[in-house]
Amino acid sequence: MKTIIHIFVLLALVLSAKASTPKHEVRAVWLTTIGGIDWPHSYSTTTQQRELITILDQLQQAGINTVLIQTRVRATTIFPTNIEPWDGCITGHPGRAASYDPLQFCINECHKRGMECHAWIVTIPVGKWNGTGCKQLRQKFPSLIRKIGDEGYMNPEMPQTGDYLAQFCAEVTSRYDVDGIHLDYIRYPETWKLKVSRTQGRQYITDIVRKINRAVKGLKPWIKLSCSPIGKYDDLTRYKSSGWNANTTVCQDAQGWLRDGLMDALFPMMYFQGNNFFPFAVDWLEHSYGRMVVPGLAVYMMHPREKNWNLDVITREMNVLRDLGLGHTFFRSKFFTDNTKGIYDFTCDFNMVPALIPPMTWAGKQAPSAVNHLQLKRVLSNDIISWQKATDNSGADYLLYNVYASETLPVDINNPENLIATRQRELSITIPHKGHTMYYAVTAMNRYGMESEAACIPTTAAPNGGKLYDFRELIMGNKLKKYKSTKK
Repeated sequence: MKTIIHIFVLLALVLSAKASTPKHEVRAVWLTTIGGIDWPHSYSTTTQQRELITILDQLQQAGINTVLIQTRVRATTIFPTNIEPWDGCITGHPGRAASYDPLQFCINECHKRGMECHAWIVTIPVGKWNGTGCKQLRQKFPSLIRKIGDEGYMNPEMPQTGDYLAQFCAEVTSRYDVDGIHLDYIRYPETWKLKVSRTQGRQYITDIVRKINRAVKGLKPWIKLSCSPIGKYDDLTRYKSSGWNANTTVCQDAQGWLRDGLMDALFPMMYFQGNNFFPFAVDWLEHSYGRMVVPGLAVYMMHPREKNWNLDVITREMNVLRDLGLGHTFFRSKFFTDNTKGIYDFTCDFNMVPALIPPMTWAGKQAPSAVNHLQLKRVLSNDIISWQKATDNSGADYLLYNVYASETLPVDINNPENLIATRQRELSITIPHKGHTMYYAVTAMNRYGMESEAACIPTTAAPNGGKLYDFRELIMGNKLKKYKSTKK
């Protein structure tokens, strides 16, 4: 009853006012590469890179801070490896190598924009039975792949499946500066004729997750391990899952993975509305065990060729999730950047204030020291703020830096409206000014998201009379617009 009352209170708040913006919030997008349906739309290297830059610019302008890029497609990849062949989405010919590394390119471009880049790994499905990826995998492991219809699937009941997927994820982790490994379809196929108990089935899937966790965390413990479970964990007391849930239907104990420390985050595929959404969102929150839950929203359902949902279905869900302290993830990128029914416009307004990724407090790491020797130089119409590297004992590769600005001292780094630049890797930043009074602060942040105390410096320069939204536009080099929400 307490949960139900909570839901109705939240809905009343959503109808009356927009949720306040938090400092920490995951705002993510699934960037699908299978068939090039989100990206790429060309086999030209130059065109692919230009198109991806355009997409990432759009995502940055909408406040997105996490990109989940489909890296293992169907036993095929978008990066060079001896483990599996290239996917055909890059060159038009499965198995043919590209002239560049798309995964590395995406990582670099995300990091330039202060966004995290997670490698999205499709696990159990391996594509058409005679497709390039499935065929090569069957040749290597003749007894490992199960045929259902005309599709191939790795057998979750064989130990080799977990070993193989752990090896694959370890290669991505060791070779690339990804911020996360995101597992998709880490479950039994719904068409699988399960001959073991549900308890045993869940144990098989959990064993695979545990092997991947050990492989990834053993190399880089700051990398976020996540998955995209079915959007309803299981039946609730008053709301049933209609036979489609993670825990019972496909043996996916996602909440248990959070509880036992096997996952850092979940991105549940909550492609529902009304009572099929809100009670189950609260259930994910109540079983998050202090870790990240970032529900996936079905922006594709607004398209006329799909369910033709109204915009307010998604916008209400976004407001409720923000009030609950959860993030939001859009499925999928093209429906979002195409501004289906105005969802992109709404989000640019909804996410006008930047947000940091929540820190991985459960990792037990301390924050870095404050930055040293913060200095300001005025060069023509620019302020150049520089600092020395902070000290970090977390064992991660490098530190990141966040920059804040305010018209008053001390600069309040707990106010998200003061945040103007996130996840900077350089030890300086150039700020255009127009001669107005402004104060700046810089914090160091390690790869776990733990942030140092602020180092502050005053200056008499500020852009546009201290209008921070215009200021961010100059810093980012993008034209940010103030969008009006579409309200019904």
